[in-house]
Amino acid sequence: MTAPAAPQPEGLSPPDPHEPGPSRPRPTRKKMSPWDRIRLLLLFVVAFLVVVWAAMADNPLLPFADSVRIEAVETRWLLWLAGLELLRQLHFLVCEHWSGYHRFWSERVFGGIDRLLRRRLSDWTRFRLGRLLKIAAFLAVFALVAAQILGTSPVLALFQLPALVWSAMPLILQLAFAFFFIAFQFIGLFWLLSRGGIDTYYPDDIKTRFRGVWGQDHVVERIKENILFLEKPDEIERKGGYVPGGILLWGPPGTGKTLMAEAVAGETGRPYVFVDPGAFINMFMGIGILKVKVLFRKLRKLALRYGGVIVFFDEADALGNRGTLAQVGPGGGRGIGHRPPFQPTGCHGHTYLSGQTRWLLAREALSSAPSEEPDTRRSRFMMGGLAGGGAGSGTLQALLTELSGLKKPRGLINRWGRRALGMRPKPPPQYRILVMMATNMPEALDEALLRPGRIDRIYKVGYPSKAGRIRTYQGYFDQVPHEITADQLDKLATITPYATGATIKDLVNEALIIAIRDGRDVITWRDVIRAKQLKDLGPPEDVEYIERERHAVAMHEGCHAVVAFRVRQHMEIDLATIEKGSDYLGMVASIPPEDQFTRWRSEFEADILVSLASLAGERMFFDGDSSSGVSGDLESATTLASFMEGFWGMGSTVSSYSTARRLEVGSPGGRGGAGKQAETPEAVVRTALADRIEDQLSVLLERAEAILRDNRSAVLAIAHALETHKTLSGEDVEAVLEGRPGTAVDGRIYTDPQFANLLEEYHAAAVGAHHGHTAVQLTLPGVRREEATTAAAAQHPQ
Repeated sequence: MTAPAAPQPEGLSPPDPHEPGPSRPRPTRKKMSPWDRIRLLLLFVVAFLVVVWAAMADNPLLPFADSVRIEAVETRWLLWLAGLELLRQLHFLVCEHWSGYHRFWSERVFGGIDRLLRRRLSDWTRFRLGRLLKIAAFLAVFALVAAQILGTSPVLALFQLPALVWSAMPLILQLAFAFFFIAFQFIGLFWLLSRGGIDTYYPDDIKTRFRGVWGQDHVVERIKENILFLEKPDEIERKGGYVPGGILLWGPPGTGKTLMAEAVAGETGRPYVFVDPGAFINMFMGIGILKVKVLFRKLRKLALRYGGVIVFFDEADALGNRGTLAQVGPGGGRGIGHRPPFQPTGCHGHTYLSGQTRWLLAREALSSAPSEEPDTRRSRFMMGGLAGGGAGSGTLQALLTELSGLKKPRGLINRWGRRALGMRPKPPPQYRILVMMATNMPEALDEALLRPGRIDRIYKVGYPSKAGRIRTYQGYFDQVPHEITADQLDKLATITPYATGATIKDLVNEALIIAIRDGRDVITWRDVIRAKQLKDLGPPEDVEYIERERHAVAMHEGCHAVVAFRVRQHMEIDLATIEKGSDYLGMVASIPPEDQFTRWRSEFEADILVSLASLAGERMFFDGDSSSGVSGDLESATTLASFMEGFWGMGSTVSSYSTARRLEVGSPGGRGGAGKQAETPEAVVRTALADRIEDQLSVLLERAEAILRDNRSAVLAIAHALETHKTLSGEDVEAVLEGRPGTAVDGRIYTDPQFANLLEEYHAAAVGAHHGHTAVQLTLPGVRREEATTAAAAQHPQ
């Protein structure tokens, strides 16, 4: 029996005892490269040919062969040197193949001298001595060759060399001028192309301070910590740490990222260098790299002169990345899918949904694969994608090198002069450079750029909270004349849940423009509401519906509004309109009354009920008929039901569709008998999921129909108010449904049974016109005179 093999030890294998190392010298000399072996021989050959050429130049009648024979006798010392070099190379060649011969010379002959030099002299000193000996040997050979050419002694030949150079100076200057003329053309071209895109602001140029940054107090506090380290770096460096030198601010557009960078420069009193997003995008390859080098050279100078500098890269995703779609940043985003988010036909269905619901619908439309649950603060469409290497080849790599590369010694004399004299260059100073970047597409940034040491801190600058919005509104309203009270500011912050600093500033400015257009100098609450509606909806198209279509759109939106008011407790109606916009016929928009970060099954069911109210209402009020305007509503309802059934455990079962698909839960797949293709596990899961979704939507559709039957008069009232006023605020919708006076509508008129009968008659006439494609035979019921008086008083309070 053979003995079992010994187990191999884990970890690194021990060194081979036969390999050369510190305790075991190499048995033979290390082989030389061909160039090292022949370079000195070539030098002597070239020197001999120069001497031969000089002799032939002095005597044009002398043939080359005779000149070689003559100079071989007169400059035999040069041939002796070449012979000695040849013997030295033969000696090295033998040492490379004969270990005993090599040990004899390296240990017995030169070993003592080598050990003595190693003990007495450092490596750096021996390197400098060796370099001086090589220079001296080269000068000696040069002096001997020059003496042979000039016919004088070697010492005099060295002194005559400047005179020879001076006599050849015209030719040298001509060659130098031609060279530098061509070089300066390229240098000037590249210098001009490298200008632009980088703006420098000095301390007195920046007036922004942290007190002017509103709504992002938590981020401002963290940035102040970085400023402390920039102004007092010794507090962390003397304890072995390092000063964080990079900050990334990411978040939606308009949240104040650029403003924060300006405030940092203003608070610290340091220069502020702004880098334009397109600064590194150039026509010619290499210009971006040159711009990076020029930028950081300027930053180092400013940092030494002012004790620090702040550089800000706006829209940093323009720098691109090297891995394109393979990398994911702090935002975790996805790529763009194969179809647009919504194709609105009729009702702008998604606007009455909550912020998170709209986010889910947009993300589902933009991505072919199901996504995880997003941040509840997000309410805008994700129209961005992953960027590629937009800054050009090599630019990002140059930036990464400058951010964390080796620090070069300063000055040409320090770098080259001291080295030429055999002295060590002085170490570079400590540059205080704070790098700040901003982006709303963090997933497009390269991972190497985000690593600690380059970008040390990453802060999300998200949508302001309600308190932040109140503070921001207060700051901008204080800059203009207004009559807005504290309660109205609180209400405005509530009805603009996802407003940023930029949108708040724009809203206040639009309200001021409306007031000036109306001949007033002071902003009122009515101006603010009109400005908000203009910004939310855009200017309405100058078109008019025919009567039966106007009534159908009003009934469609009335069903949304009534169901939203009855079942949705987590949202408030913001506005309702039937004025046609660029991509909608009408809409009912809702907002959350408070900041909320979790969602529940009852809330999602309420969202689906509001979505299905249009289909249920059109079937009920138009004798089973329905329009194509419900397509967006059905898409919203189906998407939400899919998430509830397949991902969130809010349906009839608790299994996860994504997990079942990944684990191939269901039939085993493969081919069945008689050549029949068996159903795949994914097909089985999809079928079961579709049945559950359809069952849930059918149940919720019946609930929506029951709600509308119980509130038939309320739907007719909202439809009449919309046909009369076209656009209603959330307060006016509530006033109509509760039968009380509102801002622009007196809802008490709709509690009158006689007026309700008129609305029924008008609706019947509109349905008849709908089926017959004729004009409505009745006119829209009017408004009583006392209602008009009440509404006018509400619009113009004393």
